[in-house]
Amino acid sequence: MLGYIVRRILYAIPILIGVNLITFALFFVVNTPDDMARMQLGVKYVTPEAIEKWKQDRGYDKPLIFNQQEQDLAQFTNTIFFEKSMAMFVFDFGRSDDGRDIGQEIKTRMMPSLAIALPVFVLGLAVYITFALLMVFFRATYLDFWGVVLCVALMSISSLFYIIGSQFLISKTWHLVPISGYASGLDALKFLILPVIIGVVTSAGASTRWYRTIFLEEMGKEYVRTARAKGLSEQIVLFKHVLKNAMIPILTGAVVVIPMLFLGSLIIESFFGVPGLGSYTIDAINSQDFSVVRAMVFLGSMLYIIGLILTDISYTIVDPRIRLS
Repeated sequence: MLGYIVRRILYAIPILIGVNLITFALFFVVNTPDDMARMQLGVKYVTPEAIEKWKQDRGYDKPLIFNQQEQDLAQFTNTIFFEKSMAMFVFDFGRSDDGRDIGQEIKTRMMPSLAIALPVFVLGLAVYITFALLMVFFRATYLDFWGVVLCVALMSISSLFYIIGSQFLISKTWHLVPISGYASGLDALKFLILPVIIGVVTSAGASTRWYRTIFLEEMGKEYVRTARAKGLSEQIVLFKHVLKNAMIPILTGAVVVIPMLFLGSLIIESFFGVPGLGSYTIDAINSQDFSVVRAMVFLGSMLYIIGLILTDISYTIVDPRIRLS
C-alpha cells in the first residue's frame, strides 16, 4: 500500500514540473514582459522608459532562464523563471501587479469558496446518485422516462438562466435571500443558500444521467444475475452490490471537482458577489493581472494532481485488487 502511494506521488512530480514549464512559456515566452507592460500601462504610445520602469518595479527586467551577468548558481536563481515559477513550489506566489500579496489573498478568499463548493459537492453527490438509483430501480417506467426528460431539460438550459432567474424571482421579487454579497460567521448562510442551490441544479442533469448510465451498465453484469439467482431482492442488488461496484467511476468523476472546492466557481461567485478565489480570478483576468492568473493556474494544476493521487488511493480502498498493480 505504501509503495503504491509513493509510486503515484513520484509519477505526479514530473507532471507538475511539466505544467509549470508550459505555464511559464505561455506567460513569459508567448506573452513577453514587454507585452504585459504595454497592456498594463494602457497607453497608445508607451515609451521604452515607461516599459522598463514597469518591468523593474515587478521584477520582470531579469533574463528569463539564464543570467549571463551572474556567477555560479546565481546564473539560474537570479532569473524570472526561478523567482516567478520555481518559487510557486514553496507556495511563494509573489505579489500582484497592484502590490498585494497573492498568497495572503488566497488564504483570505479560500474559505468563502469552500463555503459554496463543499456543500455543492456533498449535497450534489448525494442528490445525483440517489436520483440515478431511483431511475434505475424504476427503469422502463414513467418515472425513468420523465426523469431522463428532466435531466435533458436541465442540461439544455444555461447556468446563467438559473442564476439570473433565481436572483430576480427569489431575491428581488420574493425577498427571501439577498441578491448578492457575503458576511462572516452564521450571517453568511443567508448569502450562501441560493448559490449552493444553483450549484447543485446546474450540474444535476449531466451528473444524474452519467450515474444512471454507470448503474445500468453494472446491472447487466454477471454478478448481478448471480445475486438475483440467489434470491436477493432488487433493492439489495441495487443499493448494496451495484452501488459498491460503481464506486470507481464515481470516484473518477468526483476528482474533477476537487480543484473547484478550493478555487471556487467562477460564474457563481462573480454573479453573487462572493469574495472567493473564483471572483478573484475573474477580476485578475479582467484587469490583466498576469501574476494572479499565473498563480491560480499553477494552484489549480497542483490541486488537480493531488486529487488524482487521492483518487488512486481511494481505488485501493474500494477495490483491493488494485493494490497489486
